[in-house]
Amino acid sequence: MRVSKLFMSTQREVPSDAEIVSHQLMLRAGLMRKAAAGIYSYMPMGYRAYRKVEAIVREEMDRAGAQELIMPAVLPAETYMASGRWEKFGPEMFRLKDRGGRQFCLGPTHEEPFTEAVRDTIRSYRNLPVTLYQIQHKYRDEKRPRFGVVRSREFVMKDAYSFDVDEAGLDKSYLNMKEAYCKIFDRCDLDYILVDADSGAMGGSGSQEFMVKSAVGEDAIAYCPACDYAANEEKAPCPKVEAPKDFEMLPMEKIETPHVKTIEELMEFMHSEPTAFAKTILYNIDGKIVAVMVRGDREINETKLGNLFDATEMNLASFEEVERVTGAAVGFAGPCGLKEKI
Repeated sequence: MRVSKLFMSTQREVPSDAEIVSHQLMLRAGLMRKAAAGIYSYMPMGYRAYRKVEAIVREEMDRAGAQELIMPAVLPAETYMASGRWEKFGPEMFRLKDRGGRQFCLGPTHEEPFTEAVRDTIRSYRNLPVTLYQIQHKYRDEKRPRFGVVRSREFVMKDAYSFDVDEAGLDKSYLNMKEAYCKIFDRCDLDYILVDADSGAMGGSGSQEFMVKSAVGEDAIAYCPACDYAANEEKAPCPKVEAPKDFEMLPMEKIETPHVKTIEELMEFMHSEPTAFAKTILYNIDGKIVAVMVRGDREINETKLGNLFDATEMNLASFEEVERVTGAAVGFAGPCGLKEKI
């Protein structure tokens, strides 16, 4: 087709809301257009590129013995209620009702419908193992969609599910998929690394992620070149630091700290290092106020915190909640003298 006949429009200026180069170029080149925050249309040239990637994925999945099907994007609430994930997904799940008042959702992931399909179809263990996959649109109401199609509200996912007789069969299927994924990423010429990861709302006894190294990546990994250990920061354990042998617990002393609210300000005020302080952060976890303490030079890993409490919804406590529980304003709250059991 002649370029003059192509249905496309380029942009001279960089879109103001495009933060990274790939997002900027895709919009300027007319590969896609924005419909709303985190929602994009693929234009003809962009869709061509999309189909090439899809073809690579499909070829490697088929070569690995997986069978393709397609599930509905609109799913009944009962499917997720049975597994307990209707509430677990929290506000990220797009929920809706039909005209009869029945609850549905836009599929954020499809473990449940695949499991139901196999349950109703497979009649004997002799029909196992079987690996099924689809290339399907997914929907998640991201709090802050960004980076174009990297973190969007509507996105395309290839999800595969294996059903096996026993753990040994599961291990074999897992390695089979791992090999297929490596082939996909190698064919796409991506610089990636395999890391241990948190299972999140997906669940499961173990999880690994293929992470693509990028200067604009949102995740950080812990990696040891000597032993090849690699893990997402949400999964990597935090080493315990022992107190010095000459450490002495001093008696409590009240010190007035006017207008000092942050660790940085406290360091300057007290002429000390952040390791000498502890900070108390209050969260509202499923309606319960929880106080979390960490050393002054560390940050709270909210994924690990949520897992500890098996949280469905977790937010920082509001100013009003902090004052009610601690009797102090935000920035001055501490673990001593709390008004409620935490």
